[in-house]
Amino acid sequence: MAKDKSIFTCTECGGTSARWMGKCPSCNAWNTLIEASAEPAGGKNRFGSVHASLAPTSEVLPLAQIEAADFERHPTGIDELDRVLGGGMVEGGVVLIGGDPGIGKSTLLLQAVDALQRSGMNTLYVTGEESGAQVAMRSRRLGLPDSQVPVLPEIQLEKILHTLQSRQPGIAIIDSIQTVYSDQLTSAPGSVAQVRECAAHLTRTAKSTGTTIVLVGHVTKEGALAGPRVLEHMVDTVLYFEGDTHSNFRLIRAIKNRFGAVNEIGVFAMTEKGLKGVSNPSAIFLSQHAEPVPGSCVMVTLEGTRPLLVEIQALVDSGGPSPRRLSVGLDRDRLAMLLAVLHRHAGVACMDQDVFVNAVGGVRISEPAADLAVMLAITSSLRGKPLPKGFIAFGEVGLAGEVRPAPRGQDRLKEAAKLGFKVAVVPKANAPKKNDKAFEGLTIYPVERIEEAMQVVRGLD
Repeated sequence: MAKDKSIFTCTECGGTSARWMGKCPSCNAWNTLIEASAEPAGGKNRFGSVHASLAPTSEVLPLAQIEAADFERHPTGIDELDRVLGGGMVEGGVVLIGGDPGIGKSTLLLQAVDALQRSGMNTLYVTGEESGAQVAMRSRRLGLPDSQVPVLPEIQLEKILHTLQSRQPGIAIIDSIQTVYSDQLTSAPGSVAQVRECAAHLTRTAKSTGTTIVLVGHVTKEGALAGPRVLEHMVDTVLYFEGDTHSNFRLIRAIKNRFGAVNEIGVFAMTEKGLKGVSNPSAIFLSQHAEPVPGSCVMVTLEGTRPLLVEIQALVDSGGPSPRRLSVGLDRDRLAMLLAVLHRHAGVACMDQDVFVNAVGGVRISEPAADLAVMLAITSSLRGKPLPKGFIAFGEVGLAGEVRPAPRGQDRLKEAAKLGFKVAVVPKANAPKKNDKAFEGLTIYPVERIEEAMQVVRGLD
């Protein structure tokens, strides 16, 4: 009997090789080639009837003659999810949502699709990982005993596409894309070829019929979506669930969004009745100190369009001949640079000290507007003197010691004033130009250099 031919496919880029190699010849990733059966040579038309559902070729028109109408959105009724999506589900859009097992992907989508069903939209929930009874049990646990959401337990692509064409739902949930397979491919469900082809045909169906399709995706141990990276390029929106499964709080971040802002986040709390939106997420990232403590400074960061107050904590301790520099939630290389600027331009030496910096609440801050708060927290810990109560700071610090403005500084100050903060040290370019009632009760100290910021803090002791 002739042996079936095998090929090796890269799980990162989808590239193929006739033999196994330690490094993928296409993307140079290590240990990503997996063995799969070679597909029969059937040409591009091996899917036959599926291609018949493609939309007809459109007429070529100049941009000026194309009507630029805004997309019609369907709010899910879950404010935090709508914020991340840019206002709601878009007709014909394809959303890919990923996250660790048990973090709440299916729970949130079941809540959303139930709310859309109650608003009058025709919906469909395709489950490949659970039976219909298991989905019904989850629905009852979430307090939705009379839910009318249609459920289809199916993993074969052709049957799913037939159901989509016959029912024409406004939104369809595919949970999950790794369980769906096509009979036209010989590889196993979850393989690179199956995931890529099934996602491609579901995307074509969404564009040709106007059905909004939400794909649930698994993630690898590194936290990236499983399957080829081309999967993220096919869809319109990519959402990631973040957070520890042992914590009550979850974050949803938009990594890609053709219909809204990128890096927008939604904050949820896991309760007995499912995921509930958090109206004031700044409270999660602020520690509750009865009195100010040394080494703590609050800053205002931007996550998408939302300003969030985050506490930066620093601990400076005597070190040995090789002092350590450790940061959690902040860039370690930038911490080393800030310590050098602090020594050169502010006269604060930490050369023989261990320096530890942490962003409270597990949030990750990638913007340079955290520089000023980090430097003030380090100085406070080194001096052993806390910053004043109700104190905030933000601003980028350059190598020459200048304090540069942060984007949307007015929105940051308004968020701080709304939450009752009293003192703010900010870049001079971010200071309000006139008296605004939105900043009442907030004393603002504009600074141009790091030395001025240090003098202001010492004057407030």
